[in-house]
Amino acid sequence: MRKNLEAISLGALALTIWITWQAFHESHPLPAQIPTHFDAAGNANGWGPPSTLLLLPVIAAVIYLTITVIAQFPVLFNYPVAVTEENRARLEALTLEMIAWLKAELVCFFAWMQWFILRIIQQGHGRLSPLILVVFLAAFMTTFAWHLAAIFRAGRAG
Repeated sequence: MRKNLEAISLGALALTIWITWQAFHESHPLPAQIPTHFDAAGNANGWGPPSTLLLLPVIAAVIYLTITVIAQFPVLFNYPVAVTEENRARLEALTLEMIAWLKAELVCFFAWMQWFILRIIQQGHGRLSPLILVVFLAAFMTTFAWHLAAIFRAGRAG
């Protein structure tokens, strides 16, 4: 499962970069001002130069690389349960799976955001759906809660 999630994360990161590259190299030039911030209703309420489009792929790449590096050292993780020789392997596997899920969710969210911002720019109007943030937060928190509960179960079993 973790290899599939890694492929999804890497694909979403590549998609974010490709979407951004396309925006700067398509036949229609970007306007002088683009939406850079949205209110809770999804309406643009902040504007900036097109170069701000580079921010999301950079942040997504930093998140991807940071989480990838951190996942290489599960022995250094701070677990919320006592780690024993009997439960160490299960705790590490659960934690690495949680990290893979969270990374995939975050990078996919950044890809979606970049795509949607560019769609608003191309159409000249529009708003972000506030539902997407709710769905993203629900998925993120559900992933975290499910894995945390599994970690506590594995800690009791050990």
